[in-house]
Amino acid sequence: MNIWVDADACPVVIKDILFKAADRVGVLLTLVANQSMQIPVSPNIKFILVAPGFDVADNEIVKRLDAGDLVITADIPLAAEVIEKGGLALNPRGELYTTDNIKARLSMRDFMDTLRSSGVQTAGPPALSKSDRQTFANNLDKLLTKHLKS
Repeated sequence: MNIWVDADACPVVIKDILFKAADRVGVLLTLVANQSMQIPVSPNIKFILVAPGFDVADNEIVKRLDAGDLVITADIPLAAEVIEKGGLALNPRGELYTTDNIKARLSMRDFMDTLRSSGVQTAGPPALSKSDRQTFANNLDKLLTKHLKS
């Protein structure tokens, strides 16, 4: 299992959790972004810089993804592609996207997009809470433990 991070929008606190987990269990963590960023020096952590542009980082992740890999993303269309390719997708709030819930998430995303494009003001997601960070860390640990046992 490799872990791929849609790193442009991934909160710093989530990246820190991922850096520690990658070193703790020895799994390869690759951050993909269209802007340069600092990463710890570690044989388990890589960074791929992609060209600027809409969905360029997402497309790079999908291209390199193997079945069973884990992708960290809040991007629902990317999560759907990951699931379709046999990967796992976990958002920064700790929610695991699955074949059972991804269609509903895509429908809600499209509905909200339609509202916004018609002029309705919608609020963005709330700030990442301590509870969200804990949920993310717990679910990441569950996935890594399951991977290590297999």
